[in-house]
Amino acid sequence: MGKSVPKQEDMYEAVIEVIRKRDGSATRQEIDEGVAEYMELSDEQVNQLHDDKGTRTRLSYNLAWSRTYLKAFGMLDNSKRGVWLLTPKGHECATVDKKEIVNHFRSTQRKKRVAKKRPHLTNNIQSEALEGWRDELMEAVLELSPSGFEKLCQYILRESGLIEVEVIGRSGDGGIDGKGNMQLSGLLKFQCFFQCKRYRGSVTPKEIRDFRGAMAGRSDKGLFITTGVFTKAAREEANRDGAPLIDLINGDMLLDKMQELELGLKQNLVYEVNKDWFRQFK
Repeated sequence: MGKSVPKQEDMYEAVIEVIRKRDGSATRQEIDEGVAEYMELSDEQVNQLHDDKGTRTRLSYNLAWSRTYLKAFGMLDNSKRGVWLLTPKGHECATVDKKEIVNHFRSTQRKKRVAKKRPHLTNNIQSEALEGWRDELMEAVLELSPSGFEKLCQYILRESGLIEVEVIGRSGDGGIDGKGNMQLSGLLKFQCFFQCKRYRGSVTPKEIRDFRGAMAGRSDKGLFITTGVFTKAAREEANRDGAPLIDLINGDMLLDKMQELELGLKQNLVYEVNKDWFRQFK
């Protein structure tokens, strides 16, 4: 049996260092990939699923908690668009005391429970790790037929600014599922091919090479979209020197984009009863 994925408290230092090396801010994807490289994690550790229901990896799940604890401790902050920022406290930190961070978080949650009279810790935590809609949304995507997933990707690309997006997937076309055009300032137009892979597994370097080969002589812009994950070797192949760049969108990034565009999601207001308000009528 291979090595287990590091616990959330064992990745605090790595998270801080990865963001620091990116001049103090980084996206969730940059943090996840950076931590894997910083800690020299194996493909097996990086791609291990959190559970057998969704496509979220255990590493991604644990790192979500790492960021939550560091934010509660005042070392990180984040925007609604998922960009994480080192606070002055985070910048000034020379060493990370994981025990102190964990104790601070637990103490804060206990105080909140007492103040709000809520019995469960999870009711008071604002963490990416508890975003249940992500698993539900991914399940809805995975339930689509292959052609349905291609149409969804087509719609997302249109919403993201591509024009003349077509689904052209057919057998014998080397995995090319569609094409579209990116227009620069309304003047220059670049054609882009895309491939959509709807499954729970990992995309390998071979699939990247096959896709690039199918693009040869037709376009040097490629986009590979999957509900799964890309192995480290696949990411390296996509960015190999001397070869056309293949941009990658994994399952987490796909959900982020759907959230940003509010596709397949609707916001619900959650009300909490204020019992003190009723005292005026007694």
